[in-house]
Amino acid sequence: MTLDRRLNAFRPDLADASLQGKVDADRFVEGAKAQVVVPVAALRPQPDLARGIDTELLFGEDVDVFERKDGWCWVKAASDGYVGYLSEKAIRREQAAPTHIVVTQRTFLYPEPELRKPHAHVLSMGSRLRVTGTAETRGNHYVVLEGGTAIFSKHVQPIGYNDGGDFVDVALRFLETPYLWGGRSGLGIDCSGLVQLALLMTGRAAPRDTDMQAAGLGEPIARDELRRGDFVFWKGHVAIMEDEKTIVHANGHTMTVAREDFAAAVERIGWLYQQPTGYRRLRD
Repeated sequence: MTLDRRLNAFRPDLADASLQGKVDADRFVEGAKAQVVVPVAALRPQPDLARGIDTELLFGEDVDVFERKDGWCWVKAASDGYVGYLSEKAIRREQAAPTHIVVTQRTFLYPEPELRKPHAHVLSMGSRLRVTGTAETRGNHYVVLEGGTAIFSKHVQPIGYNDGGDFVDVALRFLETPYLWGGRSGLGIDCSGLVQLALLMTGRAAPRDTDMQAAGLGEPIARDELRRGDFVFWKGHVAIMEDEKTIVHANGHTMTVAREDFAAAVERIGWLYQQPTGYRRLRD
């Protein structure tokens, strides 16, 4: 069996201890727990800023660290198991467990509970925070984090929150968000990142990349069965059905998250990427 290097941490010199007996490596180590401490952290296939990103990790997400070297960390993301290299400045060890998650597309982290202050950071939907208190300023309610920074309280919910809503509605909140290869945040997102993040916010786990989603997300269906919430896959691309005739997807044609007529999209995409390779529906 060939292990997927995107989901399994192994190199000839070093590997995740959980893979002992499955791969050959000079040394096996247990991952050290750490947490992302920047708004968005780029995860790369190699420790090289010139390399494109594979995906992104969000503020407060957990990782297992297998190596720290030359300003880089080789990690495995706890959320979806993705393996790659982060800047060492993007993570810290032994952070307190988050209590809340950002539920708006983007929000601002202020130095104190005051919206007139210059914001310190922009955080994406899906970011995880440790709330230590609350505050009110001129009728505006905030949650306060360690160190005194603050976020508008309506923009967060407790960890585990699931509004029971339609994940398509969540995806539609990202309309006009810029397309970013490997992006997974409200600042920039790609097609499979949009699917993964929208599902996350309604309590569903999803693999990160398009091929992973095409292989294991839900069940195959026929094209004439398509309805709201189904997925359409091309080689290297995925779209969500908003209804029987319309898709929503992050795409390199508009360089945004956009609505598009499904039949027109099939014709437009077909000349370069051929016809859709499959259609899938989430299990009830």
